[in-house]
Amino acid sequence: MPRFAANLSLMFTELPFLERFAAAARCGFRGVEFLFPYDHPAREIARHLSDNGLEQVLFNLPAGAWERGERGFAALPGRTRDFDAALARALDYAGTLGCKRLHVMAGIPDPADAPAHCRASFLDNLRRAAERCRAAGVTPLIEPINRRDIPGYYLADFALARGILAELGDAGVRLQHDLYHAQIIEGDLSKGLERNFPLIGHVQIANPPGRHEPDRGEINFPHLFALLDTLGYEGWIGCEYRPMAGTEAGLGWARPYGIGAA
Repeated sequence: MPRFAANLSLMFTELPFLERFAAAARCGFRGVEFLFPYDHPAREIARHLSDNGLEQVLFNLPAGAWERGERGFAALPGRTRDFDAALARALDYAGTLGCKRLHVMAGIPDPADAPAHCRASFLDNLRRAAERCRAAGVTPLIEPINRRDIPGYYLADFALARGILAELGDAGVRLQHDLYHAQIIEGDLSKGLERNFPLIGHVQIANPPGRHEPDRGEINFPHLFALLDTLGYEGWIGCEYRPMAGTEAGLGWARPYGIGAA
């Protein structure tokens, strides 16, 4: 049976951020994720997790100046200091929130940056992150993100991600396999899950073309949920989708899995 985590950056946005935890719990979610926690004190978020019996499943390292288009630092030559500061802040929050997974965003390189330099920066930063995360009991994740949503993003295909993970060896970095991005990047989702399964540390969902609920688009998610069960996936599935007409109104897809309107 899949375990679903509500993504509170995209779901329950009818409510202020800190009220979304209770709303998710009322609907039957037992895990939550979000993009960034840094606008709120970690202890305040931890209180909302505890009060609502929720597990913090995942969040991202600080991505830089989002409003200016920054999307992380890990593959950007010359941004080592920024990356180390982002990693330290994320690990501090992870410790307070009891979060065991952190998404390391690769970033958008300058077009003048040589691909070899970007790859070297990515590998060096990931090795350092893996060492610090291992000491904290945290798993760092990398996620291929399609360039329709984030033009110029460095890690934009699964072959590159597999190559990076192979080069890192047993460092402890895992794959964040978002089926929304996978459909846009390469399709063939069942075979992709089977091929990538040994590398996967977290799964996310949304349905193209609009990044909406699992039952509102082109992907047959019940088939993929059953496949994940067959493969033996025991982790969380993050619901990183944009509800079409209110979060609770769109939870019909989740009722067979024990989640629904409060």
